[in-house]
Amino acid sequence: MKAISYRTYGTPTALELVEVPEPKVGPSEVLVRVKAAGVNPVDWKLAAGFLGHVLEVRHPVIPGWDVAGIVEAVGPDTDDYAVGDEVYGYVRKEWVQLGTYAELVTAPVRTLARKPRELSFEQAAGLPLAGLTSYQAITRAGVTAGQTVVIHSAAGGVGSLGVQIAVSLGARVLGTAGAHNHEYLRSLGAEPVLYGDGVAERIAALAPEGVDAGLDFYGEGGVEMLQSVVREGGPVISVADNDAGSKGAKHIWARASTADLTTLAELADSGRLKVNVEHVLPLADAAAAWELSASGRTRGKIVLTV
Repeated sequence: MKAISYRTYGTPTALELVEVPEPKVGPSEVLVRVKAAGVNPVDWKLAAGFLGHVLEVRHPVIPGWDVAGIVEAVGPDTDDYAVGDEVYGYVRKEWVQLGTYAELVTAPVRTLARKPRELSFEQAAGLPLAGLTSYQAITRAGVTAGQTVVIHSAAGGVGSLGVQIAVSLGARVLGTAGAHNHEYLRSLGAEPVLYGDGVAERIAALAPEGVDAGLDFYGEGGVEMLQSVVREGGPVISVADNDAGSKGAKHIWARASTADLTTLAELADSGRLKVNVEHVLPLADAAAAWELSASGRTRGKIVLTV
């Protein structure tokens, strides 16, 4: 089968389109025929070696965790899915090696759910990691109807999904973003707040009694800013600041969860969650997709079609 691979840590230029053997399908796994694979910043950060101290990486690597596709085969003692089922998921395994930038990928059933009916394969492939990150941050913050929540970096791939999820729960959402993204945030149901110097004061003007929770999807001072506007005892959760714990906040990583993926699919199928796919490229153009991702100028998701 064809797959994108890199042999050692490096830049996007290290990516190669190669022929590799089809993966074996073990118990509690299914073989997925990949229709689309989502691109996330973690993909190129792993390839650059930034997370080698945290995650086990075994070269050569087929990158990618996000997938949408069709079940091609099921492993022994695996009756969760049948051949022909449409699925999507966050295929996070015990180590980084056999990912989703390929024609076929084996996926533990705990990493999958049934694909949202109302989303295309490309849209579904853009949802798992970003959707799980935002949904789990919101649920671990205990966000409920009637609360006021600040989402820092609300127009990005994770933030824009977080806005929609929090709005679906009945929360009031204040979302930080550049001025060019304010109308976009309004369309998602958030009240936009301009980035940059004075952002805490602008939030305080909108919520003078303080906010109930702060979600940092940006880093670089986001935790401290949110702590200055969240009511005493209120949660501040970051997915971007590895040192959040030492600052009195919570740093989280997305966890594979069939239940959470199913909830996200239900939100999408009910029209309460939309996935903005900005770039769709063929698998062979994975390096170009990484360059787009690393530029930081893409508002929506980047997806590879296989």
